[in-house]
Amino acid sequence: MLKDLLLQFIVALLPVFAFQLWYNKEQGWKGMPFFMGVYCGTSMILCMLTASNIFGYEADLRLIPYLIGSLYGGWPAFALLTSIYLGLRIPMLDSVWETVSFIVFIVVFATLILWSIRHFQHASTLRKKRMGLLLMSAMMLYYIITISGFISFSGKSWTLEMVLALLISTTGTLAATWLFIFMIESVMEKQLLHEEVKRISANYRNEVEKLQQFIDETSFGVIVIDHEGYITHFNGMAKTVLNLNANYNGEEGLIGSSFPLVFQQGQSDTCVKMLYQALNGKKSSLVPFVNGDKVLLLTTISLRTSEEDQNAGAALLAQDITELRHLQSEVGRMERLSLVGQMAASITHEIRNPMAVIRGFVQLIQERSPKNQAEYFRIVIEELDRANMIISDFLSLAQNRALIMEPSSLHDVINELVPLLHADANLRGQSVEVSLCEHLPLIMMNEREIKQLLLNIARNGMEAMGHKGSLNISTRCTESKVELRIADQGVGIPQEQMKHLFEPFFSTKTQGTGLGLPLCLSIAERHNGRIDVESREGEGTAFIVTFFLQEAFAC
Repeated sequence: MLKDLLLQFIVALLPVFAFQLWYNKEQGWKGMPFFMGVYCGTSMILCMLTASNIFGYEADLRLIPYLIGSLYGGWPAFALLTSIYLGLRIPMLDSVWETVSFIVFIVVFATLILWSIRHFQHASTLRKKRMGLLLMSAMMLYYIITISGFISFSGKSWTLEMVLALLISTTGTLAATWLFIFMIESVMEKQLLHEEVKRISANYRNEVEKLQQFIDETSFGVIVIDHEGYITHFNGMAKTVLNLNANYNGEEGLIGSSFPLVFQQGQSDTCVKMLYQALNGKKSSLVPFVNGDKVLLLTTISLRTSEEDQNAGAALLAQDITELRHLQSEVGRMERLSLVGQMAASITHEIRNPMAVIRGFVQLIQERSPKNQAEYFRIVIEELDRANMIISDFLSLAQNRALIMEPSSLHDVINELVPLLHADANLRGQSVEVSLCEHLPLIMMNEREIKQLLLNIARNGMEAMGHKGSLNISTRCTESKVELRIADQGVGIPQEQMKHLFEPFFSTKTQGTGLGLPLCLSIAERHNGRIDVESREGEGTAFIVTFFLQEAFAC
């Protein structure tokens, strides 16, 4: 009998072992009703085929797969298992007592199981064990009652063997029920744990990807190191602005490298020192740093763990503020121009009118003075004219009135001024060469201002050449812009003076006012353009005036 019960115990637990073999992480619980119906139904059939006989009353553990399969498989599994149970049990009923007890069992316990399915599936693990044991205990109690009734009905008496068999069967059934639920719940907990690990891993990967995307897309150069000083993250901007060591240009070369080794000679002292300070817990710092022709602003951040506040590494951020410096210089230039405008507005009538009176009286005195003093009067008049010219430049530079712009040809303006330029060049022993492109679109311009721009730059070039050389004027057109190039063969401009060319009052000429080129730049900007300068000492200088075209006038 013990062998039969042990066999029943193993057969009743077969669905659990099969479930662990069938189940995998990717499949999940979608096939649970089908699996429970098929395997628990098979287990019920095997249990009923290997049932023990206690004085004519069949005793087996078929109720275990029936109950657990229904609870875990839901109503589809319940319907299948109940059908299998009815189909196999009804032909085996051979007495009125068995028939009545079977009908009562189906009506009472099948209904109770069906009602418990929903509550069971939404319960915690501990509550599932309790519900399963409670239901199985109720069924085993009914089982004991029916056996007792059967023994009394048949006129037999209890024996020690019968009691032991019933006790072992009941205990084994309850133990198998608990073990069945425990093993399935263990698989479910592992599944939940696996899904949680997957979720956390996916979130971690997403956060790492977002961090790397942020690092890659930001306009800052970023290098992140761990607490041991090895590089864990970086971006392409860091390699550009920090000019890292050529031996570490590749991505694999940077990741995992010790940070002191990747910096070039000269900049390593500052960057390495700041990163060491950050690793030691020093707060963020801002340090300006000149790297060749770039001006950088360096920042270091000490990285700490959130829970234990331990050193987790450091980060170096490098911002290229070269353009910002240029903008600051441009703002300074505009402020100086504004000052010029204010001065020009205030001195226009206060100085110019008295100077005109003085010039008139000087000419009157000159007519009445001896001829030998004519040279002195000439000098005075020339200086008064020069002062008046400075005031005129002031006014031109400071004017902010709306210009009348009309579609005009730059070639017409050049051709109109060429005779005047040839005359000036002949007086100096120079020549003027004009090379104009074939097709040039119209430009929205104020002809008077463009003439002033062209004359100022051309005469500056003639003065730079002395009594020889050739001035070349050419035009070129692309899809979106028109270029006017005025090149001389003069002495050139030193590099240290190039950045000051368009500053008011800066001049390379002893008699210059320093207002001509700022005036030209102001005119170019009002015409949606810019001025670039190319110069080599001893070879000459070229001024390139670029006018950006509107779509209607594009080449």
